[in-house]
Amino acid sequence: MDVRELTDDYAVGPQIGPEDISALKQAGFTTVICNRPDSEVAADHQADAIRQAAEAAGMNFVMNPVVHGALTMETVEAQGEAIRAADGPVFAYCASGNRSSIVWALSQAGARDTDEMIAAAARNGYHQLAQFRDQIEALAENGN
Repeated sequence: MDVRELTDDYAVGPQIGPEDISALKQAGFTTVICNRPDSEVAADHQADAIRQAAEAAGMNFVMNPVVHGALTMETVEAQGEAIRAADGPVFAYCASGNRSSIVWALSQAGARDTDEMIAAAARNGYHQLAQFRDQIEALAENGN
């Protein structure tokens, strides 16, 4: 399992399986966010399988799929709401962790420094976030 910490309370990674939940729990995560649409994975790694394992371990689970090329404000807002509602560190996953880093940064616009978010993603191998600088800045200016 590949956990990449973007902040002290938010980490991302590639697809996980139900067998990874105990390690995430042991690492202190309290919430798991699935940003990967079920259509991209086999049934044993779809959201329901991960949800069952997370809830059985006493963790919160949020399904917030980020579809390639179809990122919406609803998705961004749902990510932010899930992060704010968490009672501890959050782990979000998708195919590689990239979509989870992008939707995180957009959801944190104005609350966190744009350059720091881009740098945190880049340190973890997610260099695509820099392409979203203008969107992050616009959201920050609009108070989103």
